[in-house]
Amino acid sequence: MTKVDSFELKEELYYWPRNLSWAKIESSNRVRVGLSDVGAKAAGEIVFIRFRPIGTIVRQGQPIAVIESAKWVGPIESPVTGKIIEVNNELRKNPKMIMNDPYGSGWVAVIEPSNLDEDLKNLLKGSDPQTVEWYKEQIAKLIKR
Repeated sequence: MTKVDSFELKEELYYWPRNLSWAKIESSNRVRVGLSDVGAKAAGEIVFIRFRPIGTIVRQGQPIAVIESAKWVGPIESPVTGKIIEVNNELRKNPKMIMNDPYGSGWVAVIEPSNLDEDLKNLLKGSDPQTVEWYKEQIAKLIKR
């Protein structure tokens, strides 16, 4: 893990730069996804989450869930193409878990990928130095708000 200001950049994760979501490859047919801590901080205090149904096919960049906070309503975009095979139902009861533990208990969904090799070309690897620079830019945008 790399600390960028007070935020975490996980080296083993891939980041979808357009929406600040992340992907963790668990196996060839399981990718766990969620919202980065910068994305969660930008959203504000999350009070509600609505998931796309299990079995839904999503393309990279399409919503897997919609979150609502006191200051924002918007999508969490899928960093990978595939079928939603699991959602984190605990978030329905406690959506703040996304803010409190975005890379652990605050994960959003599990996707069965169908185009992983191609999708990875559009993601930023947490261990790449240019990803650290990108994350710093995202933090600077957040601070300017």
